[in-house]
Amino acid sequence: MSQVKHLLQSKGSAIFSVTPDAPVLEAIKQMAEHRIGALLVMRGTELVGVMSERDYARKVILQGKSSSQTAVSDIMTGSPLTVGPDTDVFDCMRLCTDRRIRHLPVVVDGAVIGVISIGDLVKAVIDAQAEQIEHLQRYITS
Repeated sequence: MSQVKHLLQSKGSAIFSVTPDAPVLEAIKQMAEHRIGALLVMRGTELVGVMSERDYARKVILQGKSSSQTAVSDIMTGSPLTVGPDTDVFDCMRLCTDRRIRHLPVVVDGAVIGVISIGDLVKAVIDAQAEQIEHLQRYITS
């Protein structure tokens, strides 16, 4: 099975982020613009959290807060779980499932080099299984 670095090579390593003091509305607009479900919350080059659509729904909408007056730092998930580029895809799937998270920042020596989502992981597993099935079918028919 592949590693995180292989996922980043195929999907790209674009990083979309917001500052902790930015209004939530700005973050939501950015997520919509880039068609993503979460943003890294960065203070300079330091990863301080992750803000997701789930955070927005549960901590702003359901609590009747104002998107334009609430800071990202008030709703973000702080101290996010991270993985390295050599982490196995199955280990990432296990982390996402066990911790009930959907996004994993990829970090090397304290620097964020990308983000993988549960969707990226599921696609990688499906692709690997399809490849294995194809190999087995060729072996059986030869």
